[in-house]
Formats: sequence, C-alpha cells, structure tokens
Amino acid sequence: MAEGALAAAHGRGTEGVLHLVGECLSQPPGTERPVVMLLGPHGSGASGAHNQLMVRFGRSEVPFAYVNFGSEQPLLPRHALALIARQLERKLPQFRVSRFPLLTLGLLTSDNEIRLGPADHRSRQRRHLRAQLGEFEDRSVERYGDYLSGFMLVGEQALGLPIGAPSGVQELVQGAAREGMRVVSGLFTNRGFTEGATWYAGHQLSRSSGPWDALIDLNQWRHSGSEDDALRLERVLFAAFLEDLRRAVNRSFAPRSFLLLLDNVHTPHGRRFLDLLVRSRQDATEESLTCDPLTCVASVNRWLTRWGPSSGEQWRWVPRETDGASLDDWRARRPSGGSADAWWYPLRLRDLTLNEVRVRLSVTPQLDPSLAPFVHRLTGGLPRAVRQVTTLMERADMPPHGTERDAWLRNLLDHPLVDEETEAREGDPDAELPTLAEAALGPLLERFTTDQRGTLTECAAALDLSIATQVLSEGIRSPAGTSLFSAARSAFLLLERGPGEQPPPTLHPWLRRLLLWELAKRPEDWDTAHELLADYFRSDGRPVQEMYHRLAGHQLGQVTEYLVRRYQSVDARRWIREFNAITAAPHRHPASRDHRALVSSLTPAAPRTANPVEADIRALLVARWVWSDPLADPGMRLTETVGERFARLSEHPRGDNLYLFNEAERYRSWLHPQTRTVEG
Repeated sequence: MAEGALAAAHGRGTEGVLHLVGECLSQPPGTERPVVMLLGPHGSGASGAHNQLMVRFGRSEVPFAYVNFGSEQPLLPRHALALIARQLERKLPQFRVSRFPLLTLGLLTSDNEIRLGPADHRSRQRRHLRAQLGEFEDRSVERYGDYLSGFMLVGEQALGLPIGAPSGVQELVQGAAREGMRVVSGLFTNRGFTEGATWYAGHQLSRSSGPWDALIDLNQWRHSGSEDDALRLERVLFAAFLEDLRRAVNRSFAPRSFLLLLDNVHTPHGRRFLDLLVRSRQDATEESLTCDPLTCVASVNRWLTRWGPSSGEQWRWVPRETDGASLDDWRARRPSGGSADAWWYPLRLRDLTLNEVRVRLSVTPQLDPSLAPFVHRLTGGLPRAVRQVTTLMERADMPPHGTERDAWLRNLLDHPLVDEETEAREGDPDAELPTLAEAALGPLLERFTTDQRGTLTECAAALDLSIATQVLSEGIRSPAGTSLFSAARSAFLLLERGPGEQPPPTLHPWLRRLLLWELAKRPEDWDTAHELLADYFRSDGRPVQEMYHRLAGHQLGQVTEYLVRRYQSVDARRWIREFNAITAAPHRHPASRDHRALVSSLTPAAPRTANPVEADIRALLVARWVWSDPLADPGMRLTETVGERFARLSEHPRGDNLYLFNEAERYRSWLHPQTRTVEG
C-alpha cells in the first residue's frame, strides 16, 4: 500500500506524530528527546501509527527497530534488547553499520553459566572466562552467523505486526532483522574485549575491582545472584545499549538518531522494558552523560500504574492530542525537578473525523463515500471500528443503495465479520464466524471478567458510568463498583473531552452502542435498568436525565407531557437543549422495521380534541428519537421530517419562535458534524 493510501486508511490524526518523530530524528547527537507514549483504547490506531512511521522513516532514512510486546511469546528485557540491536545493525546505503559491542559483550557474558574455579584463583578465573566466552561466540557464529542472530529464535514472534498491517510494512520489519550486519567471529579482539570489560567495571552499579571481575559479576548476577542482582544486571545492559548508541552517532557517516517503535508496552514485559529504558536514561543524566540518540515511540491501551491512579490527578503530565505534538511543546510542558517523569511525552490518539472516514471509504473502490456519515455516527470514529465496519461492507453482499441497503445496515452488528482476524476460520466447517458486535467487543473488553462484562452491559444504559455503577452495580464506592469503573477508565474506554470540558464520565460511543445492542436482546433487563436510572434521577431532582431514561423505556406519554410543560414554561433555546438531550436516548426498536414504520407506530393519530401543541411535540419527539440512532435511520432520511416538524411547532404563537424556526432550518440544511456528537 502506498504511503498516501496507508495514511488515508488510518486517518490523518497521526500526522502530528510523524511531524514530531521527524523533528527528533533530525536533531544533532546529544539533544534530549522524549519517550513518546501513544495512549488510547484497543483499536485507537497505535499500530497504524507504527506502520506509518516505518513506511515514512524506516525504508532508507534511519535505522529502526520494532518490537511488539503484545505477542503471545513473553519477551524478557535482554531478549528485547538483542532483537532491537539486531534490527538497528541493518545496513543503509548512506550510513556506516552501527555496532553494539558493549551490549553484545554483556549479553554473551551473562548468557550461559560460566563454571569458574575457587575465588582465590582470580587469574585462573579470568583465563577460564576468556576461553569460555570465545567458545560461546564461536558456537553462535557456527549456528546463527553471529551472536545476536540467535535471539531471533527466542523473540521472532515479537517482530510480528498486528493483523491488518500492510504486507510492505511487515517486510520492512522482517527485512530489518534479516539484514542486520552479521558480526564476524572474533569481534572481541583483545583490545575490544578489554575496552568493553573496562566500561563495565567503571559503571556506577559495578562493585568490581577490575574489568575481568566486572564480567564475572555479570555472569554471577544472572545465574546465582539475588533479585536485586538480576535487576542490577538489567540496568547495566540497558546502560550498555544506550552507550553503544552514543558512540555510534559520533562516528563518521553515522545517523543522527535511531528509531525505536514499541507496540503494546502495557503488558508486563513491555512495562518492565519501558521502566528500565526510562530509568537508564535518567541514570545517565544524573551521571552528566549526554542524552542517547534514541527516538522512541511506544503505545499502550491501558494506563500504566507507574503514572499513579488512572484519574491522572497525581501525574505531572496531562496528555494532549497528537495533532499539536512537537519538540517545542514537549520542552515547554516538561515537569521540572529532574525526575524520570520529565522524559515522558503522552499523546492521546484521537478518533477519526468525518472527513477522514470519508477518505477511508474513497480509497476503496467497492465502498460508497456517501456512507461516511453513517459509519462515523455508528463508530464515533474509533479507527479499528471504522476498519471493521468498512471491511464488512466491502466483503459482504451489501445492497448498493436504497431501502434494501438501509435494511441491511440496520442489522449490521449481527452480520458475520470476515476480516484478517477471522478469515482463518472461514474455511473451517465447524468454526462459526463472530458477528461484527462480537468481534468488536472481544478486544475492547479482553481484561474484563464475565461478571464485569455483564454489569458493564447494564451500566451502558446510563450516560454517566459513575452513576450507573452506583445505581445498577453495588455502588461506585464498593469494591465491585470501584473495580469496574477503574477498569474502564484504565483501559481508556471513557470518552475523552477537550480542554475545559467537564462532562460526566461516559463510555466511548462505539463501546456503548455495542453494549446497548447486547442489552436490547434482554428486554426485561433493558427496561429494569432504565427504570432504576429514571427513578434515581427523579429523586435527585434532575428531570431531563429522568426523561432520557423514561424515553428509553418507551414511556412516550410521560415524556411528551414533560416536554409540553417545559414548552409552556421556559424559553425556546432552553427547551431545544433539553429536547435534544432527551431525544438522544437509546432504544431497542426491532431492526426489521424501517424508519417510516417506526415513526408511524409511535405516533398515533391525534383525536380532534387533542392539544395541537401536544400532538406536534409528540410527532417531533418520535421523529427526532428515531433519527438520532444510526441503526434505526442509517440514511438519515428523517432529517427533513425533523425539520418540518420543528417548523410546524414554530407556527404556534409565542414570542421566541425564531429559535424554533432556526432549528427547523438547521435540519433542512443539515451539515454533518466532523467529530462525534450526541446528535446525528
């Protein structure tokens, strides 16, 4: 896939990341660079950002390495370092090959247990050590071509990109590992061996009296040392890796920086690697060493515990969206005080805009760009959700247009999904393909227990998850309620808002829609959840929220009465705000009925003696409620109807009818919002 098409497929929300990385790579050696953290829920586009970075910078501009800590194969820090070094040794035409002698010596020395004589024969131990290391190196060269290549067998799965990555990107990663410069046997000449051992002896964590003793200690720390010794070894190896990078960029024809991409570092081994990297960089700063030339971009879909509680209140960073990312912004916002927190640069991956979704549909000939508003309304712009929906549209037998297509779209979430993640099961006659809803929910809720998932499904009935856990669970202050709310927030499943906005904590619209789809299949639970929430808001004196849940429970008469009373007692602008909030309520209308049938069934013929204002409000209420749900009105065919019914309401005498008339005009000349919204 071409770079432009790749960017279109993943949206332009990562352009800020590309700009930032380009800045970092162009800086001279010694420049301080951040550890860029891409934050977002599963499917927020982090892997797509890694793909774009590799395509943009990894083909020929700089040496790069990629490690996926989300693979099924656990990856110890030492193995990850070896894989990274192996990739960074890749030969590029304009640069000389970068070597990692310090790291290789440390790995080789600590790899196999070395059997030495009594401690009082140190000279004999040193000779024995040198001989055994030479044997280890020769054996590796014979088996793998060089020592670092042996780690490919241990960590090859960690080079695998997530499903859906373009084949060209996959080839870049595998090629970088294959093409790493093969180190000839005898890399550790007497001089090189002594220089490396001397560096280890001089490291601040070394407790040795000389170079040879330092290497002996490395071996013993791993094979017979304590947990503290094991940690000390890891810190020293990371320091050696960063020192190799510093030395590499100071040679002629060397790159200014190296690019390191770390995917899914929220896993246990990923967190450990990241902690060691940041700590080693901070250690070097405290030793007055120049900053290493590593440009690191890591991604997580869960909050890291080292940052404090997931509320973010105790962390010294406030994540920003990727669009405004730059080195100047990082420098201006870095915490002072010299702590390790100063190296982070957290960037929140945003959802796709309507135009970005439209571009995604435009680059696929089989897809109709006019479906962009439907896809955007349905998914909220979550990149993985957009990809799944458009893949289903592309591969399934979707009618090309008209009411037949609308009928197909109303059942979209129950259609079997065939994509890169499920197609392996397509040829198995005993395998049942998951529906779109099942395939989408699984990864989003992979860390939730069965009980938590069931409770979260019921809590999706409410906009405010904190209130939902209080009313429908055991209370947000109970262990169960706290655990559920914390799990959702830690997984970035709550809707992110802009600066200055302080709305209630709401589930991401795509996740909430999927959960409501499940809840709608349990009508009694649906009604009970909304009834309990309506009663709560009534006792709390919040009638708009109460009516929201009354409407979700199909109590149209009570909601109509409330809206008529408010129409007669508040100004038009306030009435419109309340009306819009109430009619954004979810519903469980049968997918077999189209928007016209729904509106007709919910709008009974008014008797001649009926209040005309009440009749018009009821008709407007029903039309706007059905229109608000993309699965009930996929083509937004009720837009004109909502406008006409606002216009009809504006004909009743009152002093501020202009606002009702303007609202009618808004629907008649409807412009789709670029970002997610509670309407349309």
